[in-house]
Amino acid sequence: MNHVIASHLLSIEAVSLAPNDPFTWTSGIKSPIYCDNRLILSYPAVRKDVIQGFTELIQREFSMVDVIAGTATAGIPHAAWISERLDLPMLYVRGSAKSHGKGNRIEGAYEKGQRVVLIEDLISTGKSVIEAAEALRNEGMEVAGVVSIFTYGLNKGKKQLADASLPSYSLTNLEVLMREARRNGAITAADENKIKQFQQDPSDSRWMHLQEKHGILNF
Repeated sequence: MNHVIASHLLSIEAVSLAPNDPFTWTSGIKSPIYCDNRLILSYPAVRKDVIQGFTELIQREFSMVDVIAGTATAGIPHAAWISERLDLPMLYVRGSAKSHGKGNRIEGAYEKGQRVVLIEDLISTGKSVIEAAEALRNEGMEVAGVVSIFTYGLNKGKKQLADASLPSYSLTNLEVLMREARRNGAITAADENKIKQFQQDPSDSRWMHLQEKHGILNF
């Protein structure tokens, strides 16, 4: 399934690889990869495979879950489809509490002690999903873990999720996606090495100057 999902993400350009013409993230970091999983919503066949993958993953890793929770905004539609498939209650976690009405951060009915799994579309540093998990825990719920469509596999993200005691599983990852991209000729071996260098430390822009000379990669 991880290769199927990776192939889907590449084919609909939900994930784009451009190691020689990098994207700029909101943080200002130059990146050889850009992910917009919202595009999945427009492709029913891809959507069905994603939901099937999520369903199997949750049943395998979090079989005793009581509630499905989506992160705002990208995790919300997937959480809704999964909760329907598994016949479970669903709620979602706002990025911040409302400034009006009841000031809710969590939308939906829930009880203390319920076991929740969080649905996220993308894991990078893990910051947003960790904050969502903390909001649920503050309400007395038990967060079993998080499942996402795709992860960059950044060391910082892995460490922060581990420090937050938040088990994380993804339908596919950067390594699998690069293999698919190599297979269909979208990137070269040199491109792959640039992306791997970026993955080790996104704040280190030297990956952009990585060049291959006589089969050896050098800065």
